[in-house]
Formats: sequence, C-alpha cells, structure tokens
Amino acid sequence: MRAGFARAAAPLGVTLMRVSVIQMCPSEDKAANIGEAGRLIEAAVAADRPELVSLPEVWTCVGGTRETKFAQAEELPAPAGGAAAGPAYDFLRGVARKHGLYVHGGSLIERQGDRLFNTTVVFDPAGHEIARYRKIHLFDIVTPDGAAYRESATFGGGEQIVTCRAGAFTLGLAICYDLRFPELFLALRRAGADLIMLPANFTLQTGKDHWETLIRARAIETQCWIAASASWGKHLDAKREPRFTYGHSLVCDPWGHVVAQASDGIGWASARVDGDLTRRVRQDMPVLEHRKLA
Repeated sequence: MRAGFARAAAPLGVTLMRVSVIQMCPSEDKAANIGEAGRLIEAAVAADRPELVSLPEVWTCVGGTRETKFAQAEELPAPAGGAAAGPAYDFLRGVARKHGLYVHGGSLIERQGDRLFNTTVVFDPAGHEIARYRKIHLFDIVTPDGAAYRESATFGGGEQIVTCRAGAFTLGLAICYDLRFPELFLALRRAGADLIMLPANFTLQTGKDHWETLIRARAIETQCWIAASASWGKHLDAKREPRFTYGHSLVCDPWGHVVAQASDGIGWASARVDGDLTRRVRQDMPVLEHRKLA
C-alpha cells in the first residue's frame, strides 16, 4: 500500500522536503531483506521522487535467536571514514549516492565486540554518514496477548540524544519504544529538531491501540513532523513462535494530522514536509516558551 504526497500548489518561498517511509515484512534472511528494501526504495523513488527515504527498525534481521542476530550484525565503520563496511551499511550509503538523496537507515543491528546495539545511521546525498543513534529505551514488557519481549537480553542501550541536518530540516532520531517517553522527544525539540524520524517494529497488540495515538501526541507536544517507518506482518521468534507487527507507517504534521499512511502489506507512504507550517504552528502556539516544568 502507498499514499502519495499532496499535490496542491505551495506558496513561493516555503521550505519543503518530500519524504518516503518504507514498510517491509523482514525476516531473519539478511540478503533477502536487503533485496526487498532495494526494490521498495526504487519504486518509491520512481513514483514519488523523495528527497529523504526511511526504513523500519532492525529491518536487516527480525526474529530468530540471539545467535542469529549476532551473525547478521555489522561492525560499523568510523562515521568520517570511507572504510569497508557490512552489506547493509554499504547498501544504504550506495542508495544515497545512486539517487542523490538523504537515507535514514531505519536501524541496523550493530556489533561492538561482544555487545549488540539497535542503531540508526543517516547518510547525506553523497553517501557520507551524518548521524548515528543507539536506541535508548529497550522494550522489556509483556503484551496484552501474553507474549514476552526482553530487548535488553540481546541489546545494550544508548545514552546520547542525536540530531542532524538534512537540507533545510533538522532531524531528531528515535527508535520504536522511545515513542513512549515524551521527555526524549522534548529534548529533541530543544536540540532543534523539526522532523523526528521514528523507525519501528511495533507489535500488533500494542500498535492497533497505541501507535497512531502516541505519534500524534508526540507531534502535537513537540510541534514537529514525525516520519515513522514500520515493519508489518509475521516473523518467527527464537522459539519459532509466530510474532506479528502492526505496520501502518505514517507521516504526521506538527498539528497532529496524519498526512500519509500505509495500511497492511509492504509498500510505502510519501508526504511533503512543510517547514513553513512548522513555523506557523510554533508561532501561533509557543508552547516551548510557556513550559514551566521539565
């Protein structure tokens, strides 16, 4: 499924960026996941000509055992260098160079010694890495259907709040479960973010009730655009039990309106992010200036 960006003519002088959020159904097969990501990005670029594309959380390997995740993980090169890297990292920077666009790599499984991290990397149109963020909040819960998740058993947590510049916009970086912690989103706004990227692997049980509601709330609170790429469909966990993710990748504006959304299935959604709308919303309702706490 895909949703095209609005075609209405914009006033002269506005700041615009076309953004595509990619929705995948990844598995444990890293090579197949890279192939699917490539096909979806090519289709989105051909149809909607985005200047920024984003992939879901840990799209290179969803499901499987801890050993599988270690096998599929990549040691990331120094951000400033052009050193050889793993196939997913090379794929992302290659997409950026080929199409001359910003690539938000969702998140990859990063290996550092005997530790794993759930890590976002962002590339500029020349294929240079411009940001790296490790997921801060780890998903250790039991969902309403009784399924238990313990992300901290496999991954270490990040500690740094990260933003980067993409054209006229400042991107704030978050991943999935981070969505439930408004203080992180407020910190990103205070760090200058006006477009927050949120790759996710939201479970079906939590997603159907909370996904859109929480995104709209974070957008309204921070007066930021939010671009959320998500996984959809079934995968198998370490015990070969089926797990389901919600999908519904979307783009939300600073007033809390969902302006583009994918439904079930693989595909993408594209929207035109408007910096002038952000400025008007913040000017008319200067909530950051009015905050008394936190």
